[in-house]
Amino acid sequence: VFSAWVGLLFNLLYALYNGVLGIAGASLWFITMCAYYTVLGTMRFFAVLSERKSGSGASLDSEYLVMKISGALLIVLSFVLSGVIYISISQNIAMKYGEIIMITIAAYTFCKIGAAVTKAVKQRKNPSPLLAVIRNIEYAEVAASVLTLQRSMLVSFGEMSAEKARVMNILSGAAVCLFVLALGISMIIKVRKKG
Repeated sequence: VFSAWVGLLFNLLYALYNGVLGIAGASLWFITMCAYYTVLGTMRFFAVLSERKSGSGASLDSEYLVMKISGALLIVLSFVLSGVIYISISQNIAMKYGEIIMITIAAYTFCKIGAAVTKAVKQRKNPSPLLAVIRNIEYAEVAASVLTLQRSMLVSFGEMSAEKARVMNILSGAAVCLFVLALGISMIIKVRKKG
């Protein structure tokens, strides 16, 4: 739950940053990124609120309510993410970085993947719906990070033709959107099976 607190803070700050840039520059890209981080922050907020409400731990009913809300928000997030991907591909938005910065971004992304896998292994026998919600939020965030890394690597190191890079970005973007959508649907199905 502590990681959800930290993630919530960063999501809200990044949403605010993108929102200000989007409004100041009338940029649909930054406004869409603001929406993406706002949805992530909202999911983390519900998870943190649920845990905090009951002091030492959330009641099972409130955890399932958070799971249902977060599942619906992950579905919304998949559509917001598809908007981000569409805008970035149609406007050819991808950041080109130097080799050292790209290696740092790649290392950070792989650390996020490692942390998510480690958490999943450690918590695999814990039946808490709240922990499942927090893990799924992290999976969605990691998937988007991998997509961003791939796009930046294609621009920074790519010797691939523009058309092949575009096809690769479309396919990987679709895969990430479907993955996030599947996470949301699976959470809603779990809540319905419980009920």
